[in-house]
Amino acid sequence: MKIFFELEIGYIIIALFFLVVTAIVTTRSFMPRVAFKRGMLLMLSLVLIFISFHYYITTNRMKEVAKEFEKGKVILCENRETFKGSQAIVINKKAGWSLKDGIFINPKYHRKYHSARCVVALRQDIK
Repeated sequence: MKIFFELEIGYIIIALFFLVVTAIVTTRSFMPRVAFKRGMLLMLSLVLIFISFHYYITTNRMKEVAKEFEKGKVILCENRETFKGSQAIVINKKAGWSLKDGIFINPKYHRKYHSARCVVALRQDIK
């Protein structure tokens, strides 16, 4: 459950905002009486489907990244540390990286990278 909230908290907050907006709009005097029930049911259903789908896709990608990393493949992770230079960092076992609880760690670097923000490189000849 911890990983769910870690990955989805931003989307949950956005979903709550949309639910509040839906509640405000559907309770206006010009709306039909059943608008609140139908509107909230529809929005809640959509939000649950989208968040569940995003979580499913993200956790599957994390499993694939972990499996391929253990095979020695090159992994590319999103690098938001600096806007100068590359937007991705190359991670592999040869460079001293290790994967623990979904986090890539290297003693040479102070920054850690979450595997949810990583993909397996299409080209494996990257160094």
